[in-house]
Amino acid sequence: MRSTLTLSDTAPIAALIAALAVPLAPAQAQQGQGPAQAGTAQTVKTVRTSAGPVAVSRVADGLERPWGIDFLPDGRALVTEKPGRLRIMARDGSLSSPLAGTPKVFNQGQGGLMDVAVDPDFARNRVIYLAYAEPGDGSGGGSTAGTALGRATLGDRGIEEFKVIFRQTPKVDGGNHFGTRIAFAPDGHIFLTLGERYKFDPAQSRDNTLGKVVRLNRDGSAPKDNPFAGEGGTAGAVWSYGHRNIEAAAIDPRSGALWIAEMGPMGGDELNRPEAGRNYGWPLVSWGKHYDGRDIPDPPTRKEFTDAVIHWTPVISPSGMAFYTGGLFRDWQGSALIGGLSAKGLVRVAIDGTGAREVERIPLDARIRDVAQGPDDALYVITDAADGAVLRLAPAK
Repeated sequence: MRSTLTLSDTAPIAALIAALAVPLAPAQAQQGQGPAQAGTAQTVKTVRTSAGPVAVSRVADGLERPWGIDFLPDGRALVTEKPGRLRIMARDGSLSSPLAGTPKVFNQGQGGLMDVAVDPDFARNRVIYLAYAEPGDGSGGGSTAGTALGRATLGDRGIEEFKVIFRQTPKVDGGNHFGTRIAFAPDGHIFLTLGERYKFDPAQSRDNTLGKVVRLNRDGSAPKDNPFAGEGGTAGAVWSYGHRNIEAAAIDPRSGALWIAEMGPMGGDELNRPEAGRNYGWPLVSWGKHYDGRDIPDPPTRKEFTDAVIHWTPVISPSGMAFYTGGLFRDWQGSALIGGLSAKGLVRVAIDGTGAREVERIPLDARIRDVAQGPDDALYVITDAADGAVLRLAPAK
C-alpha cells in the first residue's frame, strides 16, 4: 500500500500450523474475504457513529506493541511488532510465527520495527517494504540510530533478499521521533515520512533527512524531478521539510495527493498536505508550546512557512491513516480515518480538494497505532499495547 522466532503465546498451535501450511506466494485476490469472514472474531463493543451503529470485533490479539498493518492481495495481512517481528495474519485471524529474514532493529524508546507496505505490483513481484529504526552499529545495541527503509521478497517461510534502500542521515542518539509511514504515489514513487529525532533545528536544513518527507524511486534512489534534485546529495531525496514527527500518511485516491498527520509538542498536532519544496516551519513555528511551557510563535507570524490544514489542541497523537473507499460505510467514502493514540479512537476528517475538516470521532477506548481498509471493505485498526490486538469495524447487524 517487520527478530525473535518464538510462537505467539496466544495463538493455538493447530491454527498456526494450518496458517503456515498455506503458501505465502500470492493467490488470486479473493474479493470480499477479509479475516472476519471466517466467523471467529469476537464482538467486543458497539459504537454509535454518523454511519449508524458499528460493531467492533477482536480479530487477533497477543501482539507485542504492533505498529503497522497492510493487506496482501489474497486477504491475509502483514502485521509488524515493534520488537522486530513480522507476522502473517490469516483470514481467520490466526497469526503465523515470526517470519525469518527481518532486519535487526533499534528497539529502544519509540524505535523498533515500524511500518510495513505491500508493493502495488505484489501479485507480480511479491515485494514488500519495511520501515524501521536501524541501529548505528548494525548490531541492535548501539547508541545511535536512524530510520531505514528496506525491501524484500515474501517467501514461503519468511522474507528473502532483504536490502536497505534508504537510510535517514545522520544517525543520532536518543529514542524519539523516528516517524514513519510508507505511502505509494499513483506515479509509482514512494513517500517516506521521517521524524526529526527530537533534535529540533535539523528539520530546517536540507543537508540531512531529519524532519522530512522524502520521495523515492522503488529502488531507493531520488527521482530527478524532486524539488531539490539540483542541489544533489541528501537534498535530492527531500520532498518537504520543517516537520516534527510524522506517524500517519496516506494518499487521497481522488486527487493522488499525499496527506500526513504529525505530532506537535504540547498541543499543535497537525494535518498537512505536503507539497513539493514547501517548508512547514518546525521548530520555528508551531500551534503548540514547548514541554517546559515556553511559547513557540504561531505559524501565521512567519509567512514563508506553510501552515497546517487542521491543527489539534488538545492533541490526538496521530498514528496511522487510511482513506475510506469501500461500500460498508457509504457516508465515510472519501474521508480520512486517522488513528489517535491519546484520542483512543479514530478521527474522521472530510477532505475536499486541498481543504479538510474534522467531522467526528469514533471512540475505541484503546490507543490506535495504525488503520487499514480490508478487502472486505471493513476497517482494521491495531492497538498500541504490550498485548496488542487487531480490531475490525463493520456495520452492526
